[in-house]
Amino acid sequence: MSEKRDKHWYLSLMAPNQKGPGFAWLDPSRLYANQKAFRDCVTHLIQPYDPNEIDLVVGIDGAGFILGASVATRLNKGFLTIRKEHCLCVKTFSEKYQHHSGGEKVLEIRQDAFPEGTRLLIVDQWIETGGTMQASINLLERLGGKVQGIAVIAIESNTHKLTKEITEKYKCTHLVPSEMQPEVDKQYFESFKKFEEGKADFAYFK
Repeated sequence: MSEKRDKHWYLSLMAPNQKGPGFAWLDPSRLYANQKAFRDCVTHLIQPYDPNEIDLVVGIDGAGFILGASVATRLNKGFLTIRKEHCLCVKTFSEKYQHHSGGEKVLEIRQDAFPEGTRLLIVDQWIETGGTMQASINLLERLGGKVQGIAVIAIESNTHKLTKEITEKYKCTHLVPSEMQPEVDKQYFESFKKFEEGKADFAYFK
């Protein structure tokens, strides 16, 4: 690959879902495994935010842990996890929500996670139907937190009512350029064809 990369070059490393319904529609493992791609991804995620306006970074179980912890480190902030049900051994608040797969799930947060008024940046891989993100917001605001922003790799356009409400109420940023947004909405990047044809370029790792 040329040393001159498009700003969003790392998006092409994400692979399609090969297991069918019930799984996320893309897999970013190769993006995270490539140090240059991961670095560029995190750099672009934090660009829209002023570190002085954020007290704490929050990651959603489990995909948001990878990006969230990396963003927190780059911003020199602490990192808080919102966990799936039964993962925390302390007193928690819980929130039920409808998962993108259609099933009902529960998220939890410890009751003494941060002081009231703490300014928060939520980080996750993407927003699809909005259920997971809204449940996380509900938990954080229940503790008196102030959501300063939501940073994700991709947001499906406002075809989902809950996603539309979230993007209108909060500062939401993502990494997908406008010309690629239709691919996100179709849940199919053109680069997926290389994976399906067995022609995915592993030169990215050199």
